[in-house]
Amino acid sequence: MSQMEIDRVVSQIRAMRAQVGGPMTQGIKPAGLGGIGPGPSAPGATGQVSFASVLRNGIEQVNEAQAKSSASQRAFERGDPNVDLPQVMIDMQKSSLAFRGAVEVRNRMVAAYQEIMNMPV
Repeated sequence: MSQMEIDRVVSQIRAMRAQVGGPMTQGIKPAGLGGIGPGPSAPGATGQVSFASVLRNGIEQVNEAQAKSSASQRAFERGDPNVDLPQVMIDMQKSSLAFRGAVEVRNRMVAAYQEIMNMPV
């Protein structure tokens, strides 16, 4: 990778961070010990985001990617002239990648939970 490509990627990361408003973990608090649901820091006037809402948003994005992929596959199979094969393949790969990412997050959360449960009190 050339220096110009590295600089371009770094500038994109900085632009995304500026859009988000700082580091990714800024303002994120756990939802509480009661499980997934609206926690004490639901999005509102304080501007803080709960862990549950971030998790729910991620799952919804995976669901949307899978729905878009399925819709484009069905449209291509019906012979819709507005849907081309490369776009269908891209949608399928996006969906697959999003799902694998969600599964990996789940696996890491389960491993962290098991580790916490095995800690001596």
